[in-house]
Amino acid sequence: MHRRHLLKSLAGLALGARLPCGLAADTYPSKTIRLVVPFAAGSATDSAGRLFAQELSKRLGQQVIVDNRAGAFGQIAAELVARSAPDGYTLFMTTNTTHAANPHLFRSLNYDPIKDFVPVARLGILPFMVVVPPGMPAKSMGELITYARANPGSLSYAHPSSASLVAMETIKRLAKIDMVGVQYKASPQAMIDLIAGRVQVMAADFATAVPQVRAGKLRVLAVTGAKRSALLPDVPPVADTLPGFDIVSWNGLFLPAGTPPAIVDRLARASLDILSQAENKAKLAALGYEVDPQPPEAFGRYVRDQILVWGKLIQAAGIPKE
Repeated sequence: MHRRHLLKSLAGLALGARLPCGLAADTYPSKTIRLVVPFAAGSATDSAGRLFAQELSKRLGQQVIVDNRAGAFGQIAAELVARSAPDGYTLFMTTNTTHAANPHLFRSLNYDPIKDFVPVARLGILPFMVVVPPGMPAKSMGELITYARANPGSLSYAHPSSASLVAMETIKRLAKIDMVGVQYKASPQAMIDLIAGRVQVMAADFATAVPQVRAGKLRVLAVTGAKRSALLPDVPPVADTLPGFDIVSWNGLFLPAGTPPAIVDRLARASLDILSQAENKAKLAALGYEVDPQPPEAFGRYVRDQILVWGKLIQAAGIPKE
């Protein structure tokens, strides 16, 4: 009798040892979820992250809070998420900076964009805009290039992200002009110096720049995508002046590698539902996003392709690794 009870107890312990992962997926979420954003408050990624946090909270029945970890082109945030527990309570809303460009911009990274993360969903793509302060004489890309050629080395541009850096360095190469890059921790900080005239040019995300353009504090010269933006239909693309130019950012949601598939699936379904809602599409479009969702498998393939794409862009722009 004693032996039968002992065997039952051992069987129960063995079953319990197999339960945590499945049980976690069945009861997930049971506490507050953190959504890490690699850029400062006020940036396009932050704005999208806050929308997702609000909408995910509704769908998951738990609070989702945004945790901004700006700096080092997103490396601080990426490493934090990569080292977090793979339990679904740390999400990462990020861009091509951490997951496609950084491997080509830095000699070493403390994270691997493929091995250390699980893709959840792509939000879409985000063109940037080339902006200057009102005091600049240039009123078009052509005039900016003419001015830069006449004043070599006198212009400086701000770059808080890989898209901003690569866009401006590509413009330099194609236009054969000389400008000095100044790196910033975040777009809002760069915007302050741009408005003040301490730097003269910036390829900025729509969420940061559009309010300043509408307030008359900045002048927009062009958008960086291959076509005009629905948000600024009267603004030409850079490609009208520099044929072939097409540089856009993208956003997506990731989890730490090893997160249970059931949790990944639940968050993917919730994210795709958020992106299917007309109201949310309109809010993201107002930030400049072209919403184009992808589920985990397709998004994973896209990220792998984008690592190659950004490698070519960075090499063509002649940007050395740090």
